[in-house]
Amino acid sequence: MTYDFAVNETIYWPTADPFNMTVVFKGIVPSSGVYLEVNNFCAAEHGGTHIDAPSHFYRGSWVVDHIPVDGVIGDAVVVDVTAKVSGDKDYQATELDLRVWEEKHGRIPDGSILFLYTGWGRHWPNKEKYLGTTTKDTSLLRFPGLHPDAAKWLVENRKIKAFGIDAASLDYGQTKTYKTHTTLFEKNIVGIENVANLDQLPPTGAMVIGLPMKIRGGSGAPLRIIGLLPQATRSAAIYNTATEWLILSIALFILAVIAV
Repeated sequence: MTYDFAVNETIYWPTADPFNMTVVFKGIVPSSGVYLEVNNFCAAEHGGTHIDAPSHFYRGSWVVDHIPVDGVIGDAVVVDVTAKVSGDKDYQATELDLRVWEEKHGRIPDGSILFLYTGWGRHWPNKEKYLGTTTKDTSLLRFPGLHPDAAKWLVENRKIKAFGIDAASLDYGQTKTYKTHTTLFEKNIVGIENVANLDQLPPTGAMVIGLPMKIRGGSGAPLRIIGLLPQATRSAAIYNTATEWLILSIALFILAVIAV
């Protein structure tokens, strides 16, 4: 399940250039009679479902091509704060939210990928509702995020490899300091923004696989990320091979890309 919208509906950061695709050739090649389609595309790094490389907000940390191949592959942890966000569009998830989750589900595993499920993806692709503005004025941005103190607690007490959210930024929209970014990125924890369909993952037990476009020296990159559900959720009587399970899981539970 992916977001699949027209090119001009893909949401980018207000100050970024949007995705643009131009047709180079589409038709029959006169010399051979062969049908051919060829396009060019151009876009900013930070749009749709994408990663923030740690260098995006912390000098000297990983750029995109420095991120290990398993940097966005691991066990998924999904912390649901939708109830709090429903009453506060500027909500910042707290250390307490993380501790309450652990009381129910156990310690956040080392090497896991932590997702904050805010429910904000329901506003996609309405740019005004999703970002808070259709202008380039970033002071008008309104959406939830992770509180810097919670990010500090994570880097000091847990060992996650990446942090993702179903909103436009790891920090909430009204931030001026981007402290959540800098706190995570100092430790080379990869950011994942505009993640789709987090409601389809359980709090624990799923696995995610993400492969970003490998842009040399990049501060971010488009990301294709999928979620594989726990084996216990499928019918062993019907899908009794690892290959069948993988194909079914990929088909039904693609978390992204928010298509451009």
